[in-house]
Amino acid sequence: MNTVSLGEALGIEASAELKERLAAHLTDPAVVLDGGAVRRVHTAAMQVLCAFFRSRGAQGLRTELRGCSDALRDAARLLGLSGQLGLPTQDEVKKQTVENAA
Repeated sequence: MNTVSLGEALGIEASAELKERLAAHLTDPAVVLDGGAVRRVHTAAMQVLCAFFRSRGAQGLRTELRGCSDALRDAARLLGLSGQLGLPTQDEVKKQTVENAA
């Protein structure tokens, strides 16, 4: 399984480079994206990530986002992209919180 670090900045200026870096892994059997260091996120980078997940999913390939920083998680939540990136949606988080409290 290949691990690809997303780095600290996913600003609009980094989107083209992110697309090229991820393109090298489009056909890998399994890819883990490490988003733990992400501090800045732009919608363009989120579009690149969603396209990567969608392309790989259409091929039946496994893609995971691990070590997701608060900035990346918040951007996904605000844009309604949590589910597309394999992150828990707001409803799933609420359900899990209620189940853990019981």
